[in-house]
Amino acid sequence: MSGTTIGVIGAGVMGIGIAECFAKAGYKIILIDLSDAILKEARKRLEMSIGFSRLFQKKEEPAPDLKEIMEKITFSTDYDDVRSADFLIENVTEKWEIKEEVHRKLEQILQPGCKVAANTSAISITRIGSIYSDPSRVLGMHFMNPVPMKPAVEVIKGYHTSEETIAEANALLNGAGKEGIIVNDVPGFVSNRVLMLTINEAIFEVQDGVASVEDIDRIFKLCFGHKMGPLETCDLIGLDTILYSLEVLFDSYKDTKFRPCPLLQKMVDAGLHGRKSGKGFYSYE
Repeated sequence: MSGTTIGVIGAGVMGIGIAECFAKAGYKIILIDLSDAILKEARKRLEMSIGFSRLFQKKEEPAPDLKEIMEKITFSTDYDDVRSADFLIENVTEKWEIKEEVHRKLEQILQPGCKVAANTSAISITRIGSIYSDPSRVLGMHFMNPVPMKPAVEVIKGYHTSEETIAEANALLNGAGKEGIIVNDVPGFVSNRVLMLTINEAIFEVQDGVASVEDIDRIFKLCFGHKMGPLETCDLIGLDTILYSLEVLFDSYKDTKFRPCPLLQKMVDAGLHGRKSGKGFYSYE
């Protein structure tokens, strides 16, 4: 499937990681975002990430060719450029109103055979599929951050998602060296129903003065073998994204265990969104 063209909507952290993974595997990528300034920054971050990946490659593996990989990626602000895509992965902000607007636009542009994947951590795939005249071609693909380093992806089957769509998505992932794990369309799927609780409880522990940010993360890394602690993970994902995901889960399940910690709300209100803003539970400035 290396001749497949993949449209990637959204050149943020996730979109950049997805573009990198599939371009390295030989796929042609069309990366779309709102402005040339965003795309210029995305290009810069992609080049840095590809260079950084050389530090983790096995000795027997050939070094990634930066020029060859970047030539696989087309940067554009024009949605019409994904008209020729065989597969589309949407990665816009985790808010229903924004995703709805993007998918209504894509429904008018994409060719009938193009499969559509929404990269979401909590929003219903069935709801997104309802926007399309053919919802059988819509599924969810929940990539984990950082995308290039995570070997698995949650593949979410909506109510109308066809087996053909699931098979094509899995083949695409396999071609990029990733494993698709099929889960059903429920809020939070598998990973985020557990992860959001862990992160939220860790924030409550900071609020309650149980331990320092650093020590909470150290316990998870040293005692449980996690590569990152929950608060480091929160900064990586983005505090605003964590807050929205918890709000979706709380609204969906009506269970107080998903109620966002007041400290999280306060930090988001203060503009402390984690790595992308330069400061969250840790400082990156």
